[in-house]
Amino acid sequence: MNLHSHPELLDRIAAAYALGTLRGGARRRFEAMARQVPPVRVAALLWQERFAAMTELQAAQVPHANVWKRIENVLEAQSAADTSMAPPSPLAEGWRRALARWRTAALAGSMAALALLGVSVHLAGEVRRGEVQLARAEGERATLARSNAQITAQLQARPEIQYVAVLNDDRSSASMLVTFDPNRNTLTVKRIGAYQAAPDRSLQLWALPTGANPQSLGVLGDGAVMRLAAARDQVVPAPTLAVTLEPRGGVTGGPTGPILFKGPLLQAP
Repeated sequence: MNLHSHPELLDRIAAAYALGTLRGGARRRFEAMARQVPPVRVAALLWQERFAAMTELQAAQVPHANVWKRIENVLEAQSAADTSMAPPSPLAEGWRRALARWRTAALAGSMAALALLGVSVHLAGEVRRGEVQLARAEGERATLARSNAQITAQLQARPEIQYVAVLNDDRSSASMLVTFDPNRNTLTVKRIGAYQAAPDRSLQLWALPTGANPQSLGVLGDGAVMRLAAARDQVVPAPTLAVTLEPRGGVTGGPTGPILFKGPLLQAP
């Protein structure tokens, strides 16, 4: 099956391959096809780049505050019983009964006061807990708003990949991945292979337009990822990109060294 002639199916399979859900024989067949067919290789590398960039959008995780624990204090009142065993006189009996009624009323008042105190403590705890929950909700809303603003800014700052090229060596091994964002006029070159130029040499990227002379897109540094400024009319009309080996600092007017890597410029799916 010519997978590259079915763009939607190729895009889904390449995404599954980059995500790791494509396994077994299907994964091995896809890898074999990617080694032989440049559009399939481009789709796989492009999805790997997309998934690698998703880690930049992950919001920081803030742990929740400690859960407030409500402590209830139980107050117990004890009343001393009259231990007098002497038989009371009529007058003493009257005083005893009055004293008993006074103690009963005092005890009832104490119990009512304790109940009122318990209700007050409970209501104060509920109010405090409500204030804490409200403050926590407001803090979470503020955190969410900051997170949304950060994600929006990151999405706006992310390059929009519209064109991509995989540059291969003379053995058809991928050595560089080039992506182009025409909205920001930015070329991003990512090394895939291990090739390093000698100290007195530089790698230079060229656009190879049809029926016209090669146009330099910039001299590549030694880093793993390089970004070059390039206009749309410099890149898009060229069907092919190439990297040559030049004297240190690059050349003007046209390439003088051998072509090390070369590949077609394709529009991203």
